[in-house]
Amino acid sequence: MPDPLDLGRAAARLGADWQLEAEPDPASGGRQPPVEPPPPPARSRKQGADAPRSPRPTNDPPPPDRIVEALLFVGGPPLTAEAVAAAVRGFTPDRLREAIDRLNKAYRAQDRPYSIQPRDAGYVLAVKPGYRGVREKLFGGPREARLTQPALDVLSLIAYRQPVTKADVDALRGADSGAVLRQLVRLGLVAVARRGEADDRQVCYGTTPRFLDLFGLSSLDELPRLSEPGPP
Repeated sequence: MPDPLDLGRAAARLGADWQLEAEPDPASGGRQPPVEPPPPPARSRKQGADAPRSPRPTNDPPPPDRIVEALLFVGGPPLTAEAVAAAVRGFTPDRLREAIDRLNKAYRAQDRPYSIQPRDAGYVLAVKPGYRGVREKLFGGPREARLTQPALDVLSLIAYRQPVTKADVDALRGADSGAVLRQLVRLGLVAVARRGEADDRQVCYGTTPRFLDLFGLSSLDELPRLSEPGPP
């Protein structure tokens, strides 16, 4: 799985050395010294009074909110405050949360089909639940991923009971699940979540972010609730 910091390092290598402006000095009352605008470029007689002006090049970094939005559009692992700080010096976790709140507010006002959602220890840009059908038409749902019924059964057990061992899955299904587990691992839907102690060779399995994407979930909290068994 790629290092979450790779995203920040890659953005930092794109060229601009971005850095947030320092907070105003309280002693100065929050006022900044005025900056004299640069003189307009001289125009030759050949250009004429109505000649179009070429855009003035600027080296100013993009606004912080746009930087966060661009990093989210890149994709990959969930975007963490640590990864953003590696791309933009001075970007604190509080500033990241504030930027995400502003972006989501703008998305709601514009009725965008996506929003920034928390996942694991970071954030991802994901489509809203109302548009999951569109996603399935484009990429296919669980059935189109060629998951057999045994694979869906094992995947469901792991999703609801993770971390869980192969022995637990076998006991719940009443059948050996080794081949199905290997298939789910190859598909990137299941991964080793925890290994046993030195004297315990069993491993525990859990679902991956790809599992959430396939089923259109933002987090495991959105899994359908299982009905509680009634009294005997």
